[in-house]
Amino acid sequence: DVQLQASGGGLVQAGGSLRLSCELSGFTLDDYGIAWFRQAPGKEREAVSCISSRDGSTYYSDSVKGRFSISSDNAKTTVYLQMHSLKPEDTAIYYCAGDRRYGSDWCEPLEDDHLGPGTQVTVSS
Repeated sequence: DVQLQASGGGLVQAGGSLRLSCELSGFTLDDYGIAWFRQAPGKEREAVSCISSRDGSTYYSDSVKGRFSISSDNAKTTVYLQMHSLKPEDTAIYYCAGDRRYGSDWCEPLEDDHLGPGTQVTVSS
């Protein structure tokens, strides 16, 4: 049974850092690429970062490039999103999702991906 669980969200001041974790169950990063998405109130889900299952290549949206970093543990059962220099506009619910198509070449939401519950990130000004 494929499951993903995001955690690590919280309240942080602007300029601060958080590390989100996405725990994979029933599969590893060798099976599916992983995407981090976020959704702010009244807005559509948007891509933040992806990591490929094939070669570990990564993608970052322009809005987070240079501030966020995606990585995994050695067992490839947890994928992290390290976030630095957080801004109020980073406030959103963050989700992780798994699909073979996610990676550096494709990092847009797919209707049939495996999507886990989100974790709230709130950045105060």
